Amino acid sequence: MVVKLFSPYTIKGVTFKNRIVMSPMCMYSSYTEDGYVQNWHRTHYTTRAVGQVGLIIVEATAVTPQGRISPQDLGIWSDEHVEGLQELVGLMKEHGSKTGIQLAHAGRKAVIGGEILAPSAIAFNDKSKTPKEMTITEIKETVEAFKKGAERAAKAGFDVIELHGAHGYLLNQFLSPLSNKRDDEYGGTAENRYRLLREVIDAVKEVWNGPLFVRVSAHDYHEEGLTPQDYITIAKWMKEQNVDLLDVSSGAVVPAQINVFPGYQVKYSETIKNGANVATGAVGLITSAIQAEEILQNDRADLVLLARELLRDPYWPRTAAKELGVNIETPKQYERGWND
Repeated sequence: MVVKLFSPYTIKGVTFKNRIVMSPMCMYSSYTEDGYVQNWHRTHYTTRAVGQVGLIIVEATAVTPQGRISPQDLGIWSDEHVEGLQELVGLMKEHGSKTGIQLAHAGRKAVIGGEILAPSAIAFNDKSKTPKEMTITEIKETVEAFKKGAERAAKAGFDVIELHGAHGYLLNQFLSPLSNKRDDEYGGTAENRYRLLREVIDAVKEVWNGPLFVRVSAHDYHEEGLTPQDYITIAKWMKEQNVDLLDVSSGAVVPAQINVFPGYQVKYSETIKNGANVATGAVGLITSAIQAEEILQNDRADLVLLARELLRDPYWPRTAAKELGVNIETPKQYERGWND
């Protein structure tokens, strides 16, 4: 039997050497509050490339200053950000990893000074700031900001762009009826609530020809919210727009109690993959190689994304290869330690 975890995967001419993906995780480490890459990012991401991760997706990177989750977020709203991101890409590629970046806008979940924006003037919870309902002009400006972010990502040399449409951030806020109470062309029906994401995808594709992923929260965990069945329809719309892969997570558009267990979100990836006939990535408390291999062998996802496990073990691909009895490429400098 072929071990799928360590088989290559190609999208639009970009080949990942294995199916292991580092999930985007905010580091909140742009300490100067200007969105620039810092030494922490250089060390953090490059270490996982040395560890032989196939694709590394850089954390949620804000397309506007107002769209930051926190003042310490990475940014891509200015041409001045390109140089640092380009250096970061080079460091990762030096060790054989493909590179991605998650373009994001926090919407009502931004924890920054000043005005914050959302589809509707509804706070996330009773401790959060009430956002301003976006005007049509502000929506158009945001679409343009995503487009400019994609242009800068291309200049920086990234192989993949992922749009952050999950975890209760702006694109997710528009999709969900729990956070979008608009009565114009961006609210009401499912098609209208999808309109912003549709426009962002179209705008990004004007300047980006590489693999395009979208991260989604496939379940709102609320009786009036979206479910994986709803996301089959949404996934079909994205497929029509030539989105290459859906990175399937869940939750966080509203506060909710979630029954969390190893691989608890994999069933959502499987549902969407089979229901819409699209490529998906599975994420969520995936820790062992056998668990990851089961997901791939049973066609529940095409890629496996790891988050916290790669924080604990930056060389997890080696750990996984030993567990599955596979020999993988070893950094020359580490041969004495890796091949024992």
